[in-house]
Amino acid sequence: MIIKELTDEITGYLVDASNYKGNCEKVFIPESTNEVAPIVKECYLKGLSIHISGMGTGLTGGRVPENGVVISTEKLNRILRIDKEKLIAEVECGVILEVLHGELDKAGLYYPPDPTEQNSSIGGNISNNASGAKTFKYGPTRDYVKGLKIILPDGEVVNLLRGEVFEAEGKIALVSESGKRYNIPVMPIKMPGTKNAAGYYLKKGMDAVDLFIGSEGTLGFILSAELKLLSKPEEFISFISFFESEADALRFIEKIRAKSQLGEDNIDALGIEFFDSNSLEFLRDNFPRIPQGTYSAVWIEQEVTSKSTDSIMEKYLEILEDSSADLEKVWFATSGKERKEFHEFRHAVSWKVNDFISRNNIQKVGTDLAVPVENFLPFYEDCKDAVKDSGLNYLIYGHFGNCHIHLNMLPKEENMYKTAKHIYGELCKKAVFYGGTISAEHGIGKIKREYLKLLYNKNEIDAMRGVKKTLDPKNLFSPGNIFSDS
Repeated sequence: MIIKELTDEITGYLVDASNYKGNCEKVFIPESTNEVAPIVKECYLKGLSIHISGMGTGLTGGRVPENGVVISTEKLNRILRIDKEKLIAEVECGVILEVLHGELDKAGLYYPPDPTEQNSSIGGNISNNASGAKTFKYGPTRDYVKGLKIILPDGEVVNLLRGEVFEAEGKIALVSESGKRYNIPVMPIKMPGTKNAAGYYLKKGMDAVDLFIGSEGTLGFILSAELKLLSKPEEFISFISFFESEADALRFIEKIRAKSQLGEDNIDALGIEFFDSNSLEFLRDNFPRIPQGTYSAVWIEQEVTSKSTDSIMEKYLEILEDSSADLEKVWFATSGKERKEFHEFRHAVSWKVNDFISRNNIQKVGTDLAVPVENFLPFYEDCKDAVKDSGLNYLIYGHFGNCHIHLNMLPKEENMYKTAKHIYGELCKKAVFYGGTISAEHGIGKIKREYLKLLYNKNEIDAMRGVKKTLDPKNLFSPGNIFSDS
């Protein structure tokens, strides 16, 4: 066990990638999973709040403490087993996503969830139901969690396997390793029919595993997880196309989205990622070969076989040409190295935005909004209209296959920050009006908790609070995440 109390030792645990900042008394760094429960039990008896700290890649202040203590997962980073026959990996909560991908790649296996930040931890991914570009085809983290080992706020340990414990008659009945029983009230709530990472998952007949996925550290400490795997795809098509007209890019996205969902012409994109003209200019210093005079770009990936590659690529080229893309300016990945560079192109937007807010010492103001497909184009225009006359620098990119927009506003001083926050709030209202969500993949944390009431009514939020109160009656686990104190 490592314990840190000096100011210069714990500073790095008091902030996340959103630049949200906090404070705490000390940081515990357990070096084995056996060391966690005693810490939790001691804090429970003393009434000390606990914040669980992953790698600090979150964008909502979720891991940032406002008091109490921090338990870091950084040393709980063992891959416990990889079962090639059963297609299962069992990992501790602190395993880094990039490390897991690397080990699975050697074994010819594949874990589809692909959040933008590869340095994130599996425990953090599960806590936020993280997703990413490949969610378009494969869905979010929730779809790949088969089991969890959890320490509840009172220090009791619960083991859950998907398919064993369900909601029945308005409750989920859990039994800890020591035999302690918990009857958790479950009132089904109306969740948006889009990607969604806002609030607890409460549904009639739900699996108990799903209660903890996306709960943002408020219901328990995820010690380890059993993950579902797939066989590694044989090959990939990966390309970035540039457009002189944004309308052409959006039309291309609509075609690929529809064909992928209908299974037409063997088009089956993993992800469909969009970059507006401001995003391209933001990236130009790092990627100087971005063509001049282009106003948007689209990145596509698809799994293929050696036999299907040529025919599928020909179909993509036909659709590109029909969408007025300049085929001479399309970047094609012809090797694993180039495909990795394309991933870096996509991820560079995010880290450059985070670097900007850190240098200017402001909190991030970036949307994480998704709406149903039929409302996507009007909503996208609403986003642009809201910000283009504000005087703010901004850029728009995101998972447009999932109708999921990241509009990042880049204020440099306090008044512009207030303007950005106002625009953010109005766009959250608009997304809900269109049947969407205020958080598609990043969670609520502390930064977005005031907007939860836009998405859910009082009874639904009270139902979530009822779950929290049952498992954490002292409100010691990640207080301030998801819910405001009032």
